[in-house]
Amino acid sequence: MSADAESTTESTYDVVILGGGSGGYACAFRAAELGLRVALVEKGKLGGTCLHVGCIPTKALLHAAEVADTAREGEKFGVKSTFESVDMSGVNAYKDGVIARLYKGLQGLAKAHKIELVEGAGRLVDAKTVEVDGRRITGRNVVLATGSQPKSLPGLEIGGRIMTSEQAMTLDFVPPRVVVLGGGVIGVEFASVFRSFGSEVTIVEALPRLVAAEDEAISKTLERAFRKRGIAFRTGVRFESATQSGDTVTVTLEGGDTIEADLLLVAVGRGPVTEGLGYAEAGVTVDRGFVTTDERLRTGVDGVYAVGDIVPGLQLAHRGFAHGIFVAEEIAGLNPAPIDDVGIPRVTYCDPEIASVGLTEAQAGEKFGEVETYEYNLGGNGKSQILGTQGFVKLVRQKDGPVVGVHMVGARMGEQVGEAQLIVGWEAFPEDVAGLVHAHPTQNESLGEAHLALAGKPLHAHN
Repeated sequence: MSADAESTTESTYDVVILGGGSGGYACAFRAAELGLRVALVEKGKLGGTCLHVGCIPTKALLHAAEVADTAREGEKFGVKSTFESVDMSGVNAYKDGVIARLYKGLQGLAKAHKIELVEGAGRLVDAKTVEVDGRRITGRNVVLATGSQPKSLPGLEIGGRIMTSEQAMTLDFVPPRVVVLGGGVIGVEFASVFRSFGSEVTIVEALPRLVAAEDEAISKTLERAFRKRGIAFRTGVRFESATQSGDTVTVTLEGGDTIEADLLLVAVGRGPVTEGLGYAEAGVTVDRGFVTTDERLRTGVDGVYAVGDIVPGLQLAHRGFAHGIFVAEEIAGLNPAPIDDVGIPRVTYCDPEIASVGLTEAQAGEKFGEVETYEYNLGGNGKSQILGTQGFVKLVRQKDGPVVGVHMVGARMGEQVGEAQLIVGWEAFPEDVAGLVHAHPTQNESLGEAHLALAGKPLHAHN
């Protein structure tokens, strides 16, 4: 074999992955476990948005916010604690420490899996080739995993006191007044953090309700809880413009109303990162920035797959993670079951927390016609009373059929979404879950109680 032929063989991988976020690294690790030769291209840090500027840092901020609230409210529990202030340098050090430990672990796993990590901005050249800083990397299969980035609105420039979640993550001060543009997941999480840290917060949302993708009953409870916490919100109203003057941002709404703030957080969603990466030129179908795939995450180009936020659907790190594993197993010939967005759990980590899986009441009604619902109030749950939280577990079932949706709101209810996912995923009937023994006293009991009630044998039901 000639030297040229040998080098060509050596540089051909089984899988070349463009993007090292949740979807990309999961695909890389699983493919390596299955004996495939893998190259992973990442322009920033391994772990991507989720680890460095998304899920992990925001949840660290939210935990710091919970600690601040606990200090304020100690007297409620007979503990004489006082809240002095939030030291953002301390909060950021705590947050960065969590990220650093997870990042180190991820780098260790990449090394252990013998993955070639290629640092630099990659571009798809053709169906088999990714180019990074002039180097061409060839793969029998290529996986596009370039993720998403914060969006803005036309004419709304990010800079100064107008920022997205990425800049808000590294703030070194607590702004006295904040306007949050967008009442979706990111918007309500940051509103919750800022309020706990002591800011006056106003959310502006064009849709008629906060967290509009959730079941309507969830939105109503969250809005009630936010009012109680002193978080203001304007729903059904459109943003018009924002101007900065010194340290002040003036936000103008449709109709001429203005709100003055020290910071405007733009949380109007995330858009796919696909522009200028050669996708369309290589024959991959791109629609409004998103990559079109079939249910097996294949693009229209043979051997090219797409995973995570660039594929239309839920923009969640754990969806990308599941996509990555699926594609690795698909390439290895294991014929895995496709990932269905309906069965993916969703958690919003504001206070109170929101957790859901499956169909909302409206979606179920549209799909099945007749549905039954039940709301179990956390007033009947001992652990929730100990925590001092309010909320409910709402079940949606097909009439005389299985449970197709579980929707929960209340402190720490995100921790209950695992069982909820199994209930919906395995198409359980209320009677199936009612027969399971749930530990006492836990918030997990609220799921058991809700199913007992829907099965016709309510015990601790306070409605």
